[in-house]
Amino acid sequence: MLYFYHFKLMREFVKILKILCLFPLMLIYRSVVTFRNFLYDSKILKSHEFDMPIISVGNISVGGSGKTPHTEFLIEMLQDEYQVAVLSRGYKRKTRGFRLVEADDSFLLSGDEPLQIKQKFPNAIVAVCENRVKGISQLMSKFPDLKLIILDDAFQHRRVKPGLSILLNNFNHPINKDFLLPLGYLREPRSSAYRAHIVVFTKCPNKLKPIEKRILIKESEVYPYQYLFFTTYNYLDLKPVFNEDKKTIPISDLKKYNVVLFSGLAKHTSLYNFFKENSKSVKHIKFPDHHNFKKRDIIKIEKEFKNTKEPSIIVTTEKDAVKLKDNKYFAEETKKMLYCASIKVEQLGSEEDIKQFNNQIFSYVRNNKRYCKLYKNAYSG
Repeated sequence: MLYFYHFKLMREFVKILKILCLFPLMLIYRSVVTFRNFLYDSKILKSHEFDMPIISVGNISVGGSGKTPHTEFLIEMLQDEYQVAVLSRGYKRKTRGFRLVEADDSFLLSGDEPLQIKQKFPNAIVAVCENRVKGISQLMSKFPDLKLIILDDAFQHRRVKPGLSILLNNFNHPINKDFLLPLGYLREPRSSAYRAHIVVFTKCPNKLKPIEKRILIKESEVYPYQYLFFTTYNYLDLKPVFNEDKKTIPISDLKKYNVVLFSGLAKHTSLYNFFKENSKSVKHIKFPDHHNFKKRDIIKIEKEFKNTKEPSIIVTTEKDAVKLKDNKYFAEETKKMLYCASIKVEQLGSEEDIKQFNNQIFSYVRNNKRYCKLYKNAYSG
């Protein structure tokens, strides 16, 4: 008993020491970010506007808010009516400059998330470019019929002023309960949320309680010109990663299996909780976000799988699955048991809430058609 007391005391001491060490660094970081935003807000640094509907999907915290699934949600919503392009930075790719993503690319050429988007939506134009201004200009030049550009992870990219900015706020890690880097995970002060036109609480429970919703609305402190919505993840049937002819595993059958789950994400909580609640058992192997799997990683996964009681399967995420197609370290027997967990964003709330969100998106695009005068909406500035 005394041991556990001392352990708890030591943990609290380390926590306090961490705060004391990182707090001054956080103040320095805050001053730099605040000054940068001041330069853009004062128009000392230029933000570029384009004669084209541009929607930004981003967050304030470091990863884990669901930017790519919500980008895919917008593509699915809009692609039947408009020619859509997605522009991403292409994080951790080995190429530089502007590049159009092809469905048969290696993730090393385009980045894992842009490749995932292109494979799911082959009719969408997907491009990567670390310079968003140059990337947008290239897309507009190469595709005269293009009607809309979605910027993936661009809330902090002040060089481009999107016509519609969607800020994602993770239900499990809300920005109002976090701190700036390096003490916390925020890339900007919470006050920067004023730049968003729409705020979305992501990864909410499927059955969000009314009291939880009211608390979130109160704590989010949205401005009068902002709209607040809620979404959750709907997990689809598990798809085989290597053998496309093999049958999928319905989510309803997941309870029959012991699962070895591995993922390279910024935040793993929602993924792990789903498999914990819906499978027979789960062993979770965590890797850093955008992880490139090496031989030692595969050995670790296979070893865990061999020690798991049957019936068992291995499951990974869509983002990680696109990096495994060319991986030469998986044994053939292991490949047969490797599945991908696909997710789909689902809107929460009443029919009126869902209709209002859809109207916000479609109204913006229709009022900002290419070659029309840039629409100055009520929340620009």
